[in-house]
Amino acid sequence: MNKAELIDRIALDADIPKAVATKALDALLNGISDALGAGDPVVLAGFGNFGVKERAARKGRNPKTGEVIEIKAARAIGFKAGKALKDKVQKD
Repeated sequence: MNKAELIDRIALDADIPKAVATKALDALLNGISDALGAGDPVVLAGFGNFGVKERAARKGRNPKTGEVIEIKAARAIGFKAGKALKDKVQKD
């Protein structure tokens, strides 16, 4: 499902115009992005948790040359699915 299909689904399920659904989805995504950018977790009960994880600097290898390279420390986004989402995905 892409963004346009998700907007169509939101508009249909909430019985609202697509323009309003677009604004709502954009507001949600901006809120999540802003919170993660500030290092705050986002918890959506039943759906899952978004969080920022710190990755330490480390050494790696260039697979082509075998040369040892330094990989810088970085922040990465993590997602952990909630129970309701896991149950919905793991249909028997």
